[in-house]
Amino acid sequence: MTKTDFNDRMLSLGLARVSEAAALASARLIGRGDEKAADQAAVNAMRDQLNKLDIAGTVVIGEGERDEAPMLYIGEEVGTGKGPEVDIALDPLEGTTLTAKDMPNALTVIAMGPRGSMLHAPDVYMDKLAIGPGFRPGVVTMDMAPAERVNALAAAKGCSTDDITVCVLERPRHQELIAELRSTGCAIRLITDGDVAGVIHCAEAAKTGIDMYMGSGGAPEGVLAAAALKCMGGQMFGRLTFRDDDERGRATKAGITNFDRVYTRDDMVTGDVIFAATGVTDGSILPGIKREVGHLTAETILMRSKTGSVRRMTYRNPT
Repeated sequence: MTKTDFNDRMLSLGLARVSEAAALASARLIGRGDEKAADQAAVNAMRDQLNKLDIAGTVVIGEGERDEAPMLYIGEEVGTGKGPEVDIALDPLEGTTLTAKDMPNALTVIAMGPRGSMLHAPDVYMDKLAIGPGFRPGVVTMDMAPAERVNALAAAKGCSTDDITVCVLERPRHQELIAELRSTGCAIRLITDGDVAGVIHCAEAAKTGIDMYMGSGGAPEGVLAAAALKCMGGQMFGRLTFRDDDERGRATKAGITNFDRVYTRDDMVTGDVIFAATGVTDGSILPGIKREVGHLTAETILMRSKTGSVRRMTYRNPT
C-alpha cells in the first residue's frame, strides 16, 4: 500500500480487532459502577491495537482535545505511520453508563476512511434525523415537523402511523418532541444512552423494530452513525446546534463556516469507509461479551461501504 491507497479490504479485519480488543478490555468492568475505569480500559486497548496497524492515522472524531489525554483525542496520530493516510472516528465505549450499570446496548465503535473523508465535527450538539434503506430521497427532511415526518414515512411504507416506531434519546430537552410524536399515535423507543446504536437500529428495522431516529445528541456521534449508514444503507441528516459563543468558537476552529447547514449522510462521510462495532452488553444490534469457563466470546459487526458487505464475526478469546 502507498500513502494514498486506502485498501479497505485489507484493513477491515484489523479494524475489527481494534473494536474487539476495546470491548474485551471493558468487559471486566460491566456492572461495576465505574464509568471512567470502563472507558479508560477501552481507550487503552483501542489505542494499543490501532498502533499495530500499518496506517498513518489521525483521529478526527475522538474523546476530546489534546489536553484531555490520555483519552484518544482529536488530532492524535495512530498507527505505524507506514501505510495509507486515513481518518479515524471512534468511540472506545459508547455507553459508559450502560456498561457501569450492566444495561443493554453498550458498544465499542470505530470507523476509518481515506484522509479528508469525514466531517471534523466539533464537540457540540447535532439535531439528527435518520431512516433505513429502501425509501426515495427526501421522503423525510429536517424542514418537516416531527409529526410530518411520521406521517410521511408511514405513507411511504403504506402503513398506519400506529405502525411506526421512533427512537429518541430520553432527555428533558426532548419533552416537546416526544409529546408531538405521541400525537401521531406512533410508538417511541426511549433510550438512555448510545445514540450511535439508536441510528443504526433504523438500518435493520425488521430486526430492531425501529423505523426512524430523531432528536439531538453529540455531533461526533452523528458522524460515526453516518459512517454506519454509509455501509448499511439509509438516509441521515444532521444540523449543528449551539448553546453559546464558546460552542460556535469550537465549530469555527473545526473549519465550520455555515452554522445553519443541513448535512446529509454523504456530506458527513464523503468517501468509502469501513466500520466496526463490538457488543459489550447485550443489545438489539449485537450480543454482549459472554464470559464462560476459560474464555470470553465477543461478536463484532464489520461493514464496508464500497461493497455494502456486512459481516458478523464471533471471536473466542482464552482467558
